[in-house]
Amino acid sequence: MTTARLSDIAAQAGVSEATVSRVLNGKANVSAATRQTVLAALDVLGYERPTRLRQRSAGLIGLITPELSNPIFPALAQVIEQVLSRHGYTPVLCTQTPGGSTEDELVEMLVDRGVAGIVFVSGLHADSTADHDRYARLTGRGVPFVLINGYSERIDAPFISPDDRAAMWMAVQHLAELGHERIGLAVGQRRYVPVLRKIEGFTAAMREVLGRSQEEAEELVHHTLFSVEGGHAAAGALLDKGCTAIVCGSDMMALGAIRAVRQRGLSVPHDVSVVGFDDSPLIAFTEPPLTTIRQPVEAMATAAVDALLEEVGGNAVQRGEFMFQPELVMRGSTGACAR
Repeated sequence: MTTARLSDIAAQAGVSEATVSRVLNGKANVSAATRQTVLAALDVLGYERPTRLRQRSAGLIGLITPELSNPIFPALAQVIEQVLSRHGYTPVLCTQTPGGSTEDELVEMLVDRGVAGIVFVSGLHADSTADHDRYARLTGRGVPFVLINGYSERIDAPFISPDDRAAMWMAVQHLAELGHERIGLAVGQRRYVPVLRKIEGFTAAMREVLGRSQEEAEELVHHTLFSVEGGHAAAGALLDKGCTAIVCGSDMMALGAIRAVRQRGLSVPHDVSVVGFDDSPLIAFTEPPLTTIRQPVEAMATAAVDALLEEVGGNAVQRGEFMFQPELVMRGSTGACAR
């Protein structure tokens, strides 16, 4: 094994090259958890394990995520992979891209490869119009799974979600305290469960904090794409409605909203305040640094893996939804209302 390969494995596993060398050569003074992490890194990078170490993998776990252009998804994937590796499992990452394999096709591929279980992130389970019988069929094939971000009472499995309603309450309360009364919400399509919950939280907060009617609050909700371009378009429409603050369904949308504000010759936060959602990696380094709602990525990912591995081990896990509290992170993109 070359030095370059040692460095690749060390980087993937988050350990020193010396530690990798000790594991590969069967030396002592390496914890069981570190040993499993190094072996999982070998598997992920496509290197063959030394013969004497080949039987030590506990198995493959599939991880199906949306496109990785939104940094919250690779952030979740990274933690899930790290936790799986610590338990001795090898993660198999499958990313859905426009025009690429469908969720069903990825599931077939993973099942054909004998995965012990599957983690779904923001998949069809989050789409209230999708056929959820596909998950019952997966259960019938004896493949345990856990679902992150999106809930359906028709699916018999553990769900892991951030509290989207509470997140919107935090955002509206924060902006109202800064003197904003006309607050807009930019979110994705209504058929997605997290979007529906964000709208519920937003309209309830607008009603109870600012005295807006349900109809008035709904007027300030704009549906768009979960992208920079989507946020840009939504912000333009909300600014036309006189909004002095905009809450966005993702950090990427918030970056688009800031761009739209600036294109009108206005500034953030002096003229318009913007709040994101996710607290994606590097988002604190935007200009201005983005006020956002932080998803508890580490806690959610760890809980998802723990629930799945209990199922894989034959232990029944509570069905239904485990809800995790988000956190308002105040930075420089929100300020006192200037009008």
